[in-house]
Amino acid sequence: MADAVTGSAREFVVEADGGSRGNPGPAGYGAVVRDAATGQTLVEAAEYLGVITNNVAEYRGLLAGLRAAGELDPDATVHVRMDSKLVVEQMSGRWKIKHPDMKPLAAEAARVFPPGRVTYEWIPRADNKHADRLANEAMDAGARGEPWSPSTSTAEPDAGGAAGRRARGSRTGDRSAAASAGAAEGAGEETAIGGGSAVAAGLDPRGAAGRAGGDRRSGDGPTVAPVGTGGGAEGEAMGGRLARAARTGTTDPGAAVARADAPAAVARADASAAADDDVRAAKAVASPGWGPPDMGAPATFVLLRHGETPLTPQKRFSGSGGSDPSLSAIGREQAEKVAESLARRGTIEAVVASPLARTRETAGIVAARLGLEVTVEEGLRETDFGAWEGLTFGEVRDRYPADLDAWLASPDAEPTGGGESFAATGTRIAATRDRLVAAYAGRTVLLVSHVTPIKTFLRLALGAPPESLFRMELSAASLSAVAYYADGGASVRLFNETSHLR
Repeated sequence: MADAVTGSAREFVVEADGGSRGNPGPAGYGAVVRDAATGQTLVEAAEYLGVITNNVAEYRGLLAGLRAAGELDPDATVHVRMDSKLVVEQMSGRWKIKHPDMKPLAAEAARVFPPGRVTYEWIPRADNKHADRLANEAMDAGARGEPWSPSTSTAEPDAGGAAGRRARGSRTGDRSAAASAGAAEGAGEETAIGGGSAVAAGLDPRGAAGRAGGDRRSGDGPTVAPVGTGGGAEGEAMGGRLARAARTGTTDPGAAVARADAPAAVARADASAAADDDVRAAKAVASPGWGPPDMGAPATFVLLRHGETPLTPQKRFSGSGGSDPSLSAIGREQAEKVAESLARRGTIEAVVASPLARTRETAGIVAARLGLEVTVEEGLRETDFGAWEGLTFGEVRDRYPADLDAWLASPDAEPTGGGESFAATGTRIAATRDRLVAAYAGRTVLLVSHVTPIKTFLRLALGAPPESLFRMELSAASLSAVAYYADGGASVRLFNETSHLR
């Protein structure tokens, strides 16, 4: 075997990724082990994980990649490349791991190799396509009620091309990118629904040797079909090693394992009846609407209205052209409760806020709890209510009855004094939505904003008319959510959720 004849410890590059369609939702990971010197793919791993969060799936991908590298050479040095800034920064020791569900995952990953033998680098998602594709293949397989199979994988169409060059150049790349690029992620919370996994070679396992190898079940571990030039005792030893590695890396007794440094190796087993039932149950959740099954993870906007200000209980117009009030004591308490709830859910990967004081303060409280930074987005500001700022609805009715009637009748009407019409707000929010969907594709992002922008996000997602803005109740510190898919479709997932405030 290739790893047995090398005179010194080898150096590997591990690329890993995980995804969740719904966050939490049907999830999977993909991992690739490459030879650092040549860029050659040595091992691929992918697994459908059931319904869990994106962050947990990313950590599971990291674990699978590290374990596969350890099986190739336990004395190797490993350079991990991921597009998850959360995992990279936490495993590098630069970020604290605050969420209790994430700590054991990080500790487990840290134990695979001795300290100092693994380094981490953040890379853009576009440079992690191989692992990303494996993760999506695993999720697609799970949606079909099947384990992922290397025989159908198309994750690496150019193993010796750009992917190999990136692997060879990863050591000398600009490591400062990890400090400045990408969005930070939150911790994960898991609700498992079973699944199927496979670790596969870069070779086609459907060859004659693979077909002739047969299946062999080792205890309650994975099915293993070692096929190598040595045969006999060497094949048995390889099978035992791979079975042990797969058992520690997957909970699926029907997993298949194979290696690229053997001429051909494949192992497959049917999932248990119980796992099949779980997968079928997850399938109903996995497919969004009527779209094709592989649109990738959506950009999910969790829409948080800011906490109360002194004007909120008085029901006064408070837009972007008024006094810009800060949170009240009650508003700050509401923000703390939202922060605690979102930390328990563990799905938020970035925080973006309107520039107004009440949203920046709310976002700051939540982001501090999640260990994230706040990005300010001008497009999320509240509508400018002109001369109505600071007034109640009744006071506006008394002072500007004709203007109020026109405003209620037409989305093109502006508040008195040159405020912003709902039509103009809609145009602004649509442009902001498109910009943020492109910036946070496949991520779950907390947008901290105001009544009118949040209602407009929901209205546009539903294709509802402008008058629907007057038919929605949106409480202070409430949560709503919209998922945006690659085909342009949108799905409202949550509206005016306030259970965290009770």
